[in-house]
Amino acid sequence: MKVVLLAGGFGTRISEESQFKPKPMLEIGGKPILWHIMKEYSYYGFNEFVVCAGYKQHVIKEWFADYFLHNSDITFDFTNGKNDMIIHNQYCEPWKVTVVDTGLHTMTGGRIKRIQPYIGKETFMMTYGDGVCDVNIVNLLEFHKSHGKIATLTAVMLEQQKGILDIGGDNAVKSFREKSSLDGAPINAGYMVLEPEIFDYLEGDETVFEREPLERLARAGELMSYMHRGFWQCMDTKREMDMLEKYLKKGTAPWKKWID
Repeated sequence: MKVVLLAGGFGTRISEESQFKPKPMLEIGGKPILWHIMKEYSYYGFNEFVVCAGYKQHVIKEWFADYFLHNSDITFDFTNGKNDMIIHNQYCEPWKVTVVDTGLHTMTGGRIKRIQPYIGKETFMMTYGDGVCDVNIVNLLEFHKSHGKIATLTAVMLEQQKGILDIGGDNAVKSFREKSSLDGAPINAGYMVLEPEIFDYLEGDETVFEREPLERLARAGELMSYMHRGFWQCMDTKREMDMLEKYLKKGTAPWKKWID
């Protein structure tokens, strides 16, 4: 099953760090946060990714182009007037990564719509490229399969300014609305599972996924929430970036389930 990662935004709220690279490529623990998210999915056996790139998309492509080289023991042999490269050991994950330029100013729904040819008619997972979580991906997927709806999102209880969910007793999302500064309610943390019918709810590049598409799904009874009461943290600000870095330095990062 493919995992779609939204990694095309400008990251204006952390602009002091993201002026030279996309926010998902900002490093914590010496690796881009995008890499950390991919490692989460890989831990559960999901190793095929479609990255929706945009702002400075070449940085993402170049990083993956060099990844194998940077994680291998290599001999460069010029003795015969050639540039022979002998790979001794390599320490890369078994990943297949498709990086798609989904446009500089494309909204989130438009980015997802643009990668439809790479998904086809398959169920897929999707999350944002700037937040880490310790949600059990396998349990999330099982929950999605159990209810037969088009979309499942992971909901967390935090006092944050994110999209607000009204969740019924059967875990069905009754309504979806944009954030309010006074809200303290379940929020959309990403980590979604989506059926290919989701593409019918997406139009052009101006489509904001978190607005009309999710609102329409909620009204139609096709949007479910998987309640996660563990760790989730986005990286919108330098303060949040430093907090995630501190978790890694202390060896207490909740999302880091893999062994180095």
